[in-house]
Amino acid sequence: MIQEVKENNKRGNEFDLAKSINAQLPFFSCKNAIFDKNIQKDIQRYVYCKDNNVPPYSGDYDNQPAVWVDRYFAIKNAFAKREQGVIEKSKKEIK
Repeated sequence: MIQEVKENNKRGNEFDLAKSINAQLPFFSCKNAIFDKNIQKDIQRYVYCKDNNVPPYSGDYDNQPAVWVDRYFAIKNAFAKREQGVIEKSKKEIK
């Protein structure tokens, strides 16, 4: 699925990788099959830290594990895309 999206994007289309996989996944597998408890804990950590304005690990930015920083930005982007989708959906419903 990833390769298909990348090939379509090379042809001039602008498909979002995460949205494309999320839309196509039910045709190939149950979403519960790829459910990862560790990722859910990372999402909980992200939300907790954001809501309470505390760092996920002790220390400043330079002391945060690189894997956490990567996951942080992935989670942040996923939340932003979801929020944008909700906004677009509500605009359509208003019309």
